[in-house]
Amino acid sequence: MKRLLPTLLPALLPAPLLSLALWGLWMVLNRSVDAGQALMGLVLGIAIPLLTRGLRPLPVRVRHPAAIARLALRVAADTIASNLDTLRVFLAPGLRRHPAGFAHVPLELRDPNALAVLAVIVCLTPGTAWAELSSDHSMLLLHVLELGDEAQFVALVKARYERPLMEIFE
Repeated sequence: MKRLLPTLLPALLPAPLLSLALWGLWMVLNRSVDAGQALMGLVLGIAIPLLTRGLRPLPVRVRHPAAIARLALRVAADTIASNLDTLRVFLAPGLRRHPAGFAHVPLELRDPNALAVLAVIVCLTPGTAWAELSSDHSMLLLHVLELGDEAQFVALVKARYERPLMEIFE
């Protein structure tokens, strides 16, 4: 039994923190500590990670943890600034500086986890939307609410997000 448990546990719980979070979320949403609800939360906490195992990217290998904090602060500041710019465009359309447009961003980034984080960053930032990623992951198409100089915008995305993500993940 002692030898079986270390091999059985990872197979049964491929993402233990996700399982725990799902169980806790189930308990909070049901506002109950009944044994039946706890058992149902346990079943969901085990079943959902097992069923979605193929959807998760490769395990993460973080190379420079300090870069995570710098990137998080940069994203927070950029998100606040973008919120204000987007608010200006919607409240005073006459003050729009540039028309909306699509920007083609050539990518050096290849790690699937880093690409996922880049997608989150782009989608969290008001005024930008991830439109398409080429099948070979070499080109990203972004929709930008106010796109002035495309080359300048591409350089900004590469410097502020792609390079730090490459430092963190690759």
